[in-house]
Amino acid sequence: MSEEEIEELQRRRLLELRRRLAEEQQRVQVQQQIEIQKQALLRKILTSDARSRLTNLRMVKPEFAQQLELQLIQLAQQGRINIPITDEQLKEILVKIQSGRREFKIRRV
Repeated sequence: MSEEEIEELQRRRLLELRRRLAEEQQRVQVQQQIEIQKQALLRKILTSDARSRLTNLRMVKPEFAQQLELQLIQLAQQGRINIPITDEQLKEILVKIQSGRREFKIRRV
């Protein structure tokens, strides 16, 4: 390969890396915007005690808390729950969700 071909390949690779970096930055920015909007909705839907409980739950079970947040937002937007949700109401919702789950224990014989 000649010097010019090598320089052209390097230039193309640099452009590709810059494009990927720009796409990644844009994706992160969109995710941050979505998270900000979600938190604003949760502030309207939940009391401060309920938000605190949800934050604690997020530290222990992040995937479960994320699903719960989305469900609460959907229910509130559909008008299927009373707003604001208190800590006691959130506890009841969590109990109902947990009672639907089954735990399997495997015992060795």
